[in-house]
Amino acid sequence: MPGRLRASLSNAWGLVAHSLSGRLLLLTLFYVLVTEAVLFGPAVGRFHNDQLENHIKSAEIAVLPLTEAAGERLSSSLREQLLMRADASAVALRRPEMKELYLVTQMPRRIDQVIDLRDDNVFKQMYYGFDCLLFGGARMLRVIAPTTIKGAQSIEIFLGEHQLRHDLVYFAERTALLDLLLSSVTAVLVFLSLYLVMVQPMRRLTRAMVTFRENPEDASRVVAASARRDEIGTAERELGDLQRELYGFLQQRGRLAALGLAVAKIQHDLRNILSSAQLASDRLASSEDPVVKRLAPRLITAIDHAVALATNTLRYGRAEEHPPERRRVALKPLVDDAFAAAVSEHESEPPALVDAVPSDLQVDADPEQLYRILLNLIRNAGEAVKGRSGGEISVVAMRNGALVSINIADNGPGIPQKVRERLFQPFAGTARPGGSGLGLVISRDLARAHGGDITLVSTGATGSVFRVEVPDKKRAAGAR
Repeated sequence: MPGRLRASLSNAWGLVAHSLSGRLLLLTLFYVLVTEAVLFGPAVGRFHNDQLENHIKSAEIAVLPLTEAAGERLSSSLREQLLMRADASAVALRRPEMKELYLVTQMPRRIDQVIDLRDDNVFKQMYYGFDCLLFGGARMLRVIAPTTIKGAQSIEIFLGEHQLRHDLVYFAERTALLDLLLSSVTAVLVFLSLYLVMVQPMRRLTRAMVTFRENPEDASRVVAASARRDEIGTAERELGDLQRELYGFLQQRGRLAALGLAVAKIQHDLRNILSSAQLASDRLASSEDPVVKRLAPRLITAIDHAVALATNTLRYGRAEEHPPERRRVALKPLVDDAFAAAVSEHESEPPALVDAVPSDLQVDADPEQLYRILLNLIRNAGEAVKGRSGGEISVVAMRNGALVSINIADNGPGIPQKVRERLFQPFAGTARPGGSGLGLVISRDLARAHGGDITLVSTGATGSVFRVEVPDKKRAAGAR
């Protein structure tokens, strides 16, 4: 039985000491007790001082009749009765020319402590009070105080400390018990208030976070914010928004994963179908039939779009990019090759290339990945000026220390505002029919793998400018 009790107490203490509400209760109780302890000292000192002053007043009342001329005519028995009310062994009045002594019983043989109330303050009161409480009891006191008796400078009383200490101990015990009771009640009230206002809502938030973490794809686990306007209400609303955003991201990720799986499953069949279609389109292109000649370019373009869409979707969904294999490579040949591959030779008015890339400029990059970046951006620029008279694509590159900047500009109609807002989001950042919305996303991922980035510098009615930044390997590693 004692073992069970000890285990129960240990569990209870662990719950109190390791929970937020339990710590709050202990801290509240501790601080209230400290406050009561600070107030307890002055209370003891004041009570002790009041007791001494009561003795002084009783002594003044007792000896006051004896100080008058009529006091000499009082009988000895009446004088003794008056002095007995002084509640002291002896009383002395100090006058300028003499000292009058009034014996109640007999003059004490020794004085253990002198207490001077003429220069009184709270610290002296506390000192005398605790000295009496801890060490007093059988001592003889000499108490000096100012007096209101006419012609006297001060009054002195000689009294034993036994009754004084008895009253002080009784007062201290009652005060300590009352302070303990008030501390406990105050601590419980403060704890309950803080528990209801702060701890309980925080526990609800904690439970909501733990519950949501167990299954973040369950929309029913999103915390429901209350109507509170304080910091906890703000935390509830922000947590709810965060959980809803995370839930949406997970749903999107699940859909993308399902899309990637579906594309992977049909990859083999799709390649066979597209291969057959490409063979057929090649034979149709050599036909002399005018109707076939007119429709064959559209068919070839549609097949090319299908191949590009399947390839880009599969590559993005499987995230199969290898880390950049960086080396020093000349930039100008890569720009020329990318332009030649991006601009179709079958266009009636192909855009002109303004090549402002220095022939000696070298980039520290993976040649194949940098080529793909340039190909995507130049192809987009070509699509922007397609069918426009005087279409132009300019490529300007320069080195600034360890950073190479490449600006690719066109004089097309610019990018619409709606597309601009989601320019680098997968399946969303395209304004042309047949586009997959993955070209810029893949290009930016490749640039960031080099420690650089792709940004839209400007866009408008006069065209758009994209910037590719590729830092040297040493700088890119330091930046990471």
